[in-house]
Amino acid sequence: MEAVMIVLILLMAVVVGHIITLFVTRFLQIAIPTPLIQIAVGAALAAFGGLGVALQPELFMLLFLPPLLFADGWSIPKEGLIRDRWTILEMALFLVVFTVIFGGYFMHWLIPAMPLAVAFALAAIMSPTDPVAVSAITAKISVPKRLLHILEGESLLNDASGLVSMRFAVAAAMTGSFSLIAAFGTFLWTALAGLIIGAATTFIIARAASWLFARFQLEAGSQIIISLLIPFIAYLLAEHVEASGILASVAAGIMMSFMEDYAQNAATTRMRRLAVWNTLQFVANGIIFVLLGEQLPEIISGAANIVRDTGHQNPLWLLVYVAIIYAVLILLRFIWVWVSLRFTMFNATRRGIQTFNPGWKLVAATSFAGVRGTVTLAGVLTLPLFLANGQPFPVRDLAIFLAAGVIVLSLIAASIALPFLLCDLKLPQEASSRKEEETAQAAAYEAAIQAVEKETHNLCQGQSDADIYTNAGAHIMQIYRDRLTSLSADNDSEEKAQRHEQDSKVERLLRLRALEAERHIYYDYKRRRLLPEESADKFLHAVDLMEAQLSTS
Repeated sequence: MEAVMIVLILLMAVVVGHIITLFVTRFLQIAIPTPLIQIAVGAALAAFGGLGVALQPELFMLLFLPPLLFADGWSIPKEGLIRDRWTILEMALFLVVFTVIFGGYFMHWLIPAMPLAVAFALAAIMSPTDPVAVSAITAKISVPKRLLHILEGESLLNDASGLVSMRFAVAAAMTGSFSLIAAFGTFLWTALAGLIIGAATTFIIARAASWLFARFQLEAGSQIIISLLIPFIAYLLAEHVEASGILASVAAGIMMSFMEDYAQNAATTRMRRLAVWNTLQFVANGIIFVLLGEQLPEIISGAANIVRDTGHQNPLWLLVYVAIIYAVLILLRFIWVWVSLRFTMFNATRRGIQTFNPGWKLVAATSFAGVRGTVTLAGVLTLPLFLANGQPFPVRDLAIFLAAGVIVLSLIAASIALPFLLCDLKLPQEASSRKEEETAQAAAYEAAIQAVEKETHNLCQGQSDADIYTNAGAHIMQIYRDRLTSLSADNDSEEKAQRHEQDSKVERLLRLRALEAERHIYYDYKRRRLLPEESADKFLHAVDLMEAQLSTS
């Protein structure tokens, strides 16, 4: 009963934090990131509610990380991921290694009481970035789409690389030994096996679900539950063979985004599943930050004791440590981004390609956009409580406090710096996708007309009242011909069509066939990259909405 009450209180805290954020933003005109409010709500629960949640690291990681990483992989724009793959890999893999090495040695030098292995683990877990927080901060200002796509791709991959690096560092702290050769071999196994298991899990389950749906017409609820189980299955299978469950979850999500292009699910199923996953992400992210706030008083107390062991009596040194560590992380990221951009420009110039020379504001914006968030928090809370010999894990409370402080400071700094840095930022104009969109829409409307014509012909055969089907088919086809003329839906025609659809089962059937034909074209253009992924998803969502309305009317 107590566990149920804790869950209910946490859910209520997430909602309260969101409501407070909306109130502050709307009425006080102050842009405060939601995670900061949720941390404050959690701290209030600890101070006045006496919630007292005892976190178990392994259970915490199993419950929160697989679905969050899976959702990130599922939603990542594949087009941007492929186009900017080298830039993303540089920032997601090599920048993580750069941060772990230099950041780890620096934190060990700054805080001698922190063992080097723990410092490496902390640097690794501070490497992942959170583009969701950046999107919330920059919602009211213009952000280049390409920059956002790069940040999203970086976040997806550095979540995995950062957590895997943390795993090795924690293992070194637990055993007291570290072998580079053994670590490299283990890394190859955990990474490759995790990726293969994650992708294979999604492929097999998605194909099986499609087969079951085609033959038995599974309910939408069953299909949604299957999608919810995939990340946990991939994670547990990978961990069972001592591979990376983290990478398995990421790979499962990416494979899901590819499988979705070939899925035959009903429109209502896709819309309900999207709503469920959005809710799950909102709740999981919120609970993590509320739990941080709830654990914060105890963490601060334990960290203050460790600071005294370093020779400082004033607990305010904790804030000094946080500020210095965050400044170093920003500096390391700035250096890496600047060098990476210069190297890319040099290679492009050598090949005779005209390049755009980014100013310092773009480099600085990319650096401050490296906001730490959910994955950093979830990862640091999974640090073991005890070593293999039964002794407490060294400076665990201090590590959690420093990570939490960097998260909060990065959110505040990004809220202040990004609007200034992105204001009037001059970038090359992005190519318009209007021509590709018009081509895809024209093909979809032509396919819809042909589908309606074919279905009308089939319905008319052997019917004494064939004129009913002919008139209905002619009406639907005329709507699409009008759209072809202007390549935009005529509102009056659409309203008339909806009124007819309410009165005529024939028109509803024909309209569903037309929407199926439209969807087939959009998926085909998306798979062949003839249409930008963002545009294709926009058109597919509109088709799903219309089909759902027709199916429920």
